[in-house]
Amino acid sequence: MLTLLLLVAGFALLTFGGESLVRGSSRLAVMFGISPLVIGLTVVAFGTSAPELAVSVISAYAGKGELALGNVVGSNICNVLLILGLSALVAPLVVNQQLVRLDVPLVIIASLLIVPFGLDGSIGRLEGAVLFTGIIVYTVYVIRKSRSDEKQNRQEYDQAVGGEEPQTLKGGLVSTAQIVAGIAMLVLGSQWLVTAATATARYFGVTELVIGLTIVAFGTSLPELATSVVASLRGERDIAVGNVVGSNLFNLLSVLGLSSLVAPDGIPVPAAAMQFDIPVMIAVAIACLPVLFVNYQISRWNGAMLLGFYIAYIVDLVFTATGHDAQAGFRHALVWFALPITTVALLVVTVKALRNGTPPPGRL
Repeated sequence: MLTLLLLVAGFALLTFGGESLVRGSSRLAVMFGISPLVIGLTVVAFGTSAPELAVSVISAYAGKGELALGNVVGSNICNVLLILGLSALVAPLVVNQQLVRLDVPLVIIASLLIVPFGLDGSIGRLEGAVLFTGIIVYTVYVIRKSRSDEKQNRQEYDQAVGGEEPQTLKGGLVSTAQIVAGIAMLVLGSQWLVTAATATARYFGVTELVIGLTIVAFGTSLPELATSVVASLRGERDIAVGNVVGSNLFNLLSVLGLSSLVAPDGIPVPAAAMQFDIPVMIAVAIACLPVLFVNYQISRWNGAMLLGFYIAYIVDLVFTATGHDAQAGFRHALVWFALPITTVALLVVTVKALRNGTPPPGRL
């Protein structure tokens, strides 16, 4: 009965927390003349990444650096394939030009940096300092850039809050309280849900290893999932997409950077991660560009494709962890059949979009 209550309460907190965070963020964006996209890339993304930050930094400080690396890599894969996929299935997402021109390329660059940083088998304090400096520079830049367009942002987003802009101190405090309360509910709700799901899995005889690879890894991404899906349902598409992209950038630069700074001997980078998981994370980041570039939107078909690859990735993890006989054949089919076909399909639709010369939309 306690497990069932935790499960229900966890889902309830995630729902209300996502609603509170999206509502408070959209109102605060109008008040300060900052676009909802930038709020999604910063305030919302950083807030929903709190579980990853807490788990990774504490693990790194305790000398369990591999857990910190796995958390960041796994969360970034989950954010794009699962969260962006589900959000697009709820409602097709129109993408702001800034994401394609600036933010997604930055995620790709940050992902690629992990390879040279980890070639010697670990990410040290110097590399951690470089990564953490990157998130500071990025945050300052996007906020200053958005503030320079304050007048235009106010005109374009005036209707986002029903004409009730929180221009007063009281309105600002209410919006801030909604954001803080939303983040708190998301973190607590994800913890309760993971606890209940783990207990349920144990009851049905699922091994600890499989629980760790699936439920626990998925649990730290629940805040992003709840926030992006709620934002998609409310029509706050910039927050829905910005939350995913911003969270990935925050994970790579801030979470991994801070973890490397506090880790006694740096963050270990296992050979297995360099051979499969990190390349998958990089491939997922690169795949975002053609998906987002075609008509500057993520269709339901794109969402289904992303979700399908996430399911395949989880199946591969489970097969590998359990030593299943089907693991080699499954990965072979994934790497040499499914991925090449998807790559060719994305290239075809991208070339077709370039030839059509469809002008991309401006700010939404």
